[in-house]
Amino acid sequence: MTEQPPPVQEEDVIEAVAVYAAGALPWRLRSGELEVLLIHRPRYDDWSWPKGKLDPGETMPECAAREVWEEIGLDGRLGIPLPTTQYPVAAGLKSVHYWALKVGQSDVVSPDGTEVDSTHWCGVDEAATLLTNENDVVPLRWLSEAHRRGELDTRPIILLRHAKAKPRGSWNKAEGDRTLAASGVRQAAAVGRLLQVWNPERVVTSPWRRCVDTVRPYIAAANGKVKVKLDEKLTEASYRRKPDRAAAAVDRLFDKSKGAVLCTHRPVLPTLLGAFANRCVPGIASELPTEDPYLTPGELIVFHVALTGTPRVVATEQVKPFED
Repeated sequence: MTEQPPPVQEEDVIEAVAVYAAGALPWRLRSGELEVLLIHRPRYDDWSWPKGKLDPGETMPECAAREVWEEIGLDGRLGIPLPTTQYPVAAGLKSVHYWALKVGQSDVVSPDGTEVDSTHWCGVDEAATLLTNENDVVPLRWLSEAHRRGELDTRPIILLRHAKAKPRGSWNKAEGDRTLAASGVRQAAAVGRLLQVWNPERVVTSPWRRCVDTVRPYIAAANGKVKVKLDEKLTEASYRRKPDRAAAAVDRLFDKSKGAVLCTHRPVLPTLLGAFANRCVPGIASELPTEDPYLTPGELIVFHVALTGTPRVVATEQVKPFED
């Protein structure tokens, strides 16, 4: 049975953790064999993974993507989440969140020369012996097992609840025209930054304004590189009339080969979550939210869908955008 990475119980460690960080394990296939990329840090004279401390105003996935870009020049999208490691440092307990990151054949690795002075591609066994910190072997073994199961190479399908809208009671125009609240506008900007971590090529959204305005910052940042579809079946009104039709939007995304984000309303979420649950490998669906409101405004779930064999969800993660 497929499992999620062992979760870090934040409520148990929040007082003890002094440093939060995030990073990724870059990987590729060479002659059918899995290879990973280690980095050498001259400051510590060690071999590890690209990673760094969380900056103010960013989420863990954003931190991981930024650190990979800054340290080795890779601008890939994050793949499946890997186990979080914890170990003591001078400041106290350090918690590092990791993701897999596929490196394409044309991608160029460019160490920054300061934090990282060299890199080394190698097999999993060699990497396990070279890694200086034994804690770094934990996500490596998880990544290797995911590859063995055919669950490492994935694309994201993201379920997003629109950002905070103006209250219904204060709105006297058409419901489909109800706009985002001021806090919702800021949320939408944060969602736009967060979505770039997974860089979905398709945007499917309810045409009601609060949904469109939630995905607008991401569409603008993509600069014409995403395909946008307004789907009436994702509106609250259509859902009330024919709820089963909303689930078809999920099924169509599984029939495609690209990453996607699907933006809708709170009442529609349970049906869409059910459609996703039907596509999950054993052990994954139980991690999905089951109680109203399912997702808070602006919150999203990333469904990592395997690219080999029958399209199936092999991992999930639930993320809130940073709120100022």
